[in-house]
Amino acid sequence: MRFSKYLCAYLSALALASACFADAYDAPVGFYSSATGQGATLKTQLATLMTFGPDGVLFGGDDHIQRTYGNFRDASVLFDADPAIPGNILLVYNRASVSGVWDAGATWNREHVWPQSLQPGSASNSSTGNLGDHHALRPANPSINSSRSNRPFGDLSSSGLFGIQPSGNYYPGDADAGDIARQLFYSDTRYDSTLTNLSTGLVGDINTLIHWNYADPPDDFERRRNHVIYSSVENPSFFTNNRNAYIDHPEYVWSVFGGGNNDSQLSLGGVANPDGSSSATADLGRVITGSAIPSALSVDLVKTGADPTYYDVAAAGSATSTVNGRFNAFIGGLQMTTVDVGLAGSTATAGLLSGTVTIDNIDVSTGAAGLGSDDANDTITVNLDVLDHANASFASGVDQDLLTIDFGTLAVGGTVNSAFDLFNLESTLAFTADLDLDSIVGSGDTAVLGSNLAGFAGLAAGGSNAFSASFDTSSLGSFSASYTINLSDEDIAGATNQVLTLQLLGEVAGALVGDLDGDGFVGINDLNLVLSNWNMSVPPGDPLADPSGDNFIGIDDLNTVLGNWNAGTPPGGAAVPEPGMLALLGMGAVAGLRRRHMHG
Repeated sequence: MRFSKYLCAYLSALALASACFADAYDAPVGFYSSATGQGATLKTQLATLMTFGPDGVLFGGDDHIQRTYGNFRDASVLFDADPAIPGNILLVYNRASVSGVWDAGATWNREHVWPQSLQPGSASNSSTGNLGDHHALRPANPSINSSRSNRPFGDLSSSGLFGIQPSGNYYPGDADAGDIARQLFYSDTRYDSTLTNLSTGLVGDINTLIHWNYADPPDDFERRRNHVIYSSVENPSFFTNNRNAYIDHPEYVWSVFGGGNNDSQLSLGGVANPDGSSSATADLGRVITGSAIPSALSVDLVKTGADPTYYDVAAAGSATSTVNGRFNAFIGGLQMTTVDVGLAGSTATAGLLSGTVTIDNIDVSTGAAGLGSDDANDTITVNLDVLDHANASFASGVDQDLLTIDFGTLAVGGTVNSAFDLFNLESTLAFTADLDLDSIVGSGDTAVLGSNLAGFAGLAAGGSNAFSASFDTSSLGSFSASYTINLSDEDIAGATNQVLTLQLLGEVAGALVGDLDGDGFVGINDLNLVLSNWNMSVPPGDPLADPSGDNFIGIDDLNTVLGNWNAGTPPGGAAVPEPGMLALLGMGAVAGLRRRHMHG
């Protein structure tokens, strides 16, 4: 019945939230505002805070409420609760999950982290002080508790498991090493006048305990335990009003127990300014609106200096980080970790999506410039350009997807050109994708009407490229060609395609080559003119019977007429002989002319 009552109270309290806490397990805002000193001064301030509360005076309403050793039997189920199994608790050292119901110590008993034999007095269910302080006790397996006995804590186990070490010291296991160290730091500070100082080594090796504080930062289980012991909301029957400052602020450990200044410095990539600050930019690149945000990028965070430190990581804006909060630590010496930073948010609108990740060395011990508490913040800026689609157009300032160039009617001659431009219209200033030309597909009279369009990549928004269309006027007739221009956004996520169409028109008119009589048709009359003037020389520019333009009537002129035979429209629709037969007739006539000339 007693267990059920307290469990129900605990579960009801968990449903409540308080706006005065930064997160579920943090101390109220301003709780540690009086802890401003260093070394022995800071230890005194923390002892006062743990004893008399934030107001620092006895009977001020927030004093430490001493609970008893006996109370722990019923209270442990609240603050040592197994988060995975309701009603169970997690034991120290082996982290076994067992029923939280007290059964006179058969399943679990009460472990004095600071051995009872090294404290004044003897524990009874009415004991208070460190003997009954819930911050200084843990539920334990009875046989493990007995095995640990009053051995001092120290050394490390290569397996990570709890147990007696070859030196005779006791290792609490990887999961509890930092927790045990902070419980001992609490007892040494809160009950400084009644306990043997930690520096004697009777309870544990002080340097090892400091190392554990940084190697095993407070996790959610430890932080929740600290908060529930304190809280009148979540622990209404056994709340204490006091907290373990070394769980809320493990960075205090070095200043109080580390013995001096702190020489740690954090930097991004290992390069820092004289004040200890550094900066880096994580550029996630460019995407088109509506695309997924690219994966996070890794940034190296380097710690130099012999001393350990804690650091806080805070993301702002749209930035995200795989490392967050202030329960992050480096042990002594040169250390490095990787922080993966990215962005969260919407890419529905073009513009800059960005945020910052700030890393703060939160050690409170003064160092030289740029070290320890004087190590300035390190900032990672995370950027992503979200771009509107490129917009190809044949006109500046207006979207024109079709361009028709009509060369009109031209006389026979060479190649004629007409200039035009292709634009990438800027939909959003500074945030519009570049334009790529992927392919050109032509149809129609492409041998006559063409363009110097060629594939390009990276036409910037607001930019243009100049091109020209060409018309080969060496042949008579009406011509047309169409070119489908396939374009796309630059090669980034979300790119789409776009099509422009270029239409070219033109006509070549004038005298037909070989039409010597000017009747608009190359036929028998033109052949007769050549034959009747055979072997004659003609003045330059005289079109009569000299279609080849060499000023002599001969075989070249005959071939020109025959090569364009039937070109144009025959007068009156009259039928004409085939050019092959006419060639034979013409050659016969030429032979006759030669014989007559020779015998005349």
